[in-house]
Amino acid sequence: MEREVDVIVLGGGPVGENVADRTRAGGLETVIVERELVGGECSYWACIPSKTLLRSAAALRAARRVSGAAEAITGSLDVAAVLRRRDYWVSDWTDTGAVGWLDSVGIELERGSGRLDGPRRVVVERSDGTEVTLVARHAVVVSTGSDPVVPPIPGLVEARPWTSRDATSAKDPPARLAIIGGGVVATEMATAYAGFGTEVTLLVRSRLLGGFEPFAGEAVAAGLRGLGASVRLGVEPTKVERTEQGEVVITLDDESSVTADEVLVATGRTPRTRRIGLDTVDLEPGAWLDVDETMLVHGATGDGDWLYATGDVNHRALLTHQGKYQGRAAGDVIAARAKGTRVDASPWGVHAATADHAAVPQVVFAEPECVAVGLTEAAARRAGIEVRIGDVAMESASGAGILADGYEGRARLVVDAGRGVVVGATFVGQDVAELLHAATTAIVGEVPVDRLWHAVPAFPTMSEVWLRLLEDLGRPEAAA
Repeated sequence: MEREVDVIVLGGGPVGENVADRTRAGGLETVIVERELVGGECSYWACIPSKTLLRSAAALRAARRVSGAAEAITGSLDVAAVLRRRDYWVSDWTDTGAVGWLDSVGIELERGSGRLDGPRRVVVERSDGTEVTLVARHAVVVSTGSDPVVPPIPGLVEARPWTSRDATSAKDPPARLAIIGGGVVATEMATAYAGFGTEVTLLVRSRLLGGFEPFAGEAVAAGLRGLGASVRLGVEPTKVERTEQGEVVITLDDESSVTADEVLVATGRTPRTRRIGLDTVDLEPGAWLDVDETMLVHGATGDGDWLYATGDVNHRALLTHQGKYQGRAAGDVIAARAKGTRVDASPWGVHAATADHAAVPQVVFAEPECVAVGLTEAAARRAGIEVRIGDVAMESASGAGILADGYEGRARLVVDAGRGVVVGATFVGQDVAELLHAATTAIVGEVPVDRLWHAVPAFPTMSEVWLRLLEDLGRPEAAA
């Protein structure tokens, strides 16, 4: 069976949903092809379950840091209740609600695996074993996401390691968990399982959170050790073995070893592009897809602007919120091009036709929280920017001390001295996630630092740290 539609979206995760929402709103008949659950990795195996696993222990720690509340705590974390709450937030791994939303906005769903079969053509092998060929009048959008990388360590595959999916969907926490990696997944899952009482050992090749300011990783390493986790930096596994008793033994390059009940691999991601027919349009199967600022894929065969890639697969920013942003931009661009409209006609309608990645916000829900947007100091200097740094303790804001007794944290602004605008920001400490959007707005809006003096933070809130940062940078000449 073969039929024509306006737009085909491969992947029904939050990125694909946003593409389809915008193309359908633009009057285009849109079909999503999804082989698993509508809602994707984020909803069932990543963002949502990981944050719910983290939240209960974080709330308990927060209460223990406030005199009066601390004395009222008489019990320990109810791990079974945490897992039940996780199950609720992932809808017990069913997508009835998500499918209902597709129906409500007029987006069609094809259940099955989709693969390109030449320009504008997608063959869908349906869940019932039948096939249908869809032909796109206007666009095919690849939003298939990514999978975890399992490094080629001898014995690792045979040891049946956990990936992020296993960690976020576990029915019972193991007594001992070894984690290979030092990025976001590694640190968040180390925090979650240490909060459950699991004996956690983190094995890190270099330093924690390598893409952040160094003080962020240092704070998380200290925080994890405070939870009872072992953080081993500068080590690499050379061999992994699962014994007859079910234990996992990890041999390290310093000739020591770690024994655990499970081992979680958190060492990066690879695009889900190997089995989607890229070779039929002269692209490399298994590769990241190179796109322009409208998310149009470079190098695909076929006439016109027809193949787009949004989310993880284009490797611009492997973050759900950034992928959803790309999806909205791409959907608007596709709808505009289908109508023959200039895609840069209005920043209100078509996001000025591009997805801007100058300020990508990221939150690590570890112990403590680490949030960042834009450039680190080192990255700014590498880019040739004349840098000024505002660097203060979070507890310099009265709101931090009120939030928690003995509050510890740090805030940094990276300023382009030549232009007088913020180009990067990092906050580390309890509950700093909600500070991030103000920094993102300042960077995206290129708000002059002189004007930020007039954005008065309410007292006594955590946001007062902005005033402390400006003071550290130095008052503007006009006010001196």
